[in-house]
Amino acid sequence: MHQQGYIGRKLRVPKLKNKPAIIVVTFGTSSHAERPLELFRQQVEKQFPDYETFWAYSSNIICRKKNLPTLQETLAKVEAAGFRRAVVQPLHIFPGTEYQQIAETCEFFPGLRVFLSETLLHRWNYVKETLDVVEKDFLSPLEGLNILALHGTPLVADPVNSAYLGIERLVTDRYSNVLAASIEGVPDAEAVFTGIRHKNWTEQYGRVKIIPMMYLAGMHAEEDLMGTKREKSWRKILEAMGFTVECAEIQHQGNDFFKGLAYYPEIISFFIERLQRSLAIADIY
Repeated sequence: MHQQGYIGRKLRVPKLKNKPAIIVVTFGTSSHAERPLELFRQQVEKQFPDYETFWAYSSNIICRKKNLPTLQETLAKVEAAGFRRAVVQPLHIFPGTEYQQIAETCEFFPGLRVFLSETLLHRWNYVKETLDVVEKDFLSPLEGLNILALHGTPLVADPVNSAYLGIERLVTDRYSNVLAASIEGVPDAEAVFTGIRHKNWTEQYGRVKIIPMMYLAGMHAEEDLMGTKREKSWRKILEAMGFTVECAEIQHQGNDFFKGLAYYPEIISFFIERLQRSLAIADIY
């Protein structure tokens, strides 16, 4: 079909864009934890005012529930708008199964050259940089025990399990009063709690602080970690062991929220750096 032909004029083929599109991908949330996404949106618009930014959501349930676009839909929209390059920046913490699904989706559009950016903890130096930020909220050894709450994966064969177990080893070697546990998979939360009992740390510490290592501390923080109705929430289990339990919190727009990684300005800047690097690569290739 020639652009100047009759069919081409009728379809109004869009003028091709010079700059790549920016696509931010987040899992999404059905709770009020979605508010910090606006913080990232503002920062992207401030740092990259010359680029058009689009959003996509990787949870099919959230997309159906809230009528939000999937990555496939957003890529199709970007391609139809005349873009031939796109940089996809996921707001995911680990390069697990969901990241691989994003990578596969990016390959479905041969008319687009898609550059997929890295996750927050894609490299071990990124892990250490993130711990340096989050440790500001840790209780000191004289104050109590800290537990990093990882999301985890139920899939034994998922390669990301090595990252979860590596972080568990890293924090236990690096800090005397920090443990890591996952809501799903490894490091197994029940095993971690059993270890706490065996070491009799309730008497030693008496107080425990849960640090959500998730971008949005939404339903998982509200129910699985700090829920008062679920018998197997971490809070209920730890309180039954004799601990006073708290979770990292922050006040935002006059309200108190569990503090996900999205509320750390440094974490936002790390994601911006990932995006900046991919945009630089897109300009070369």
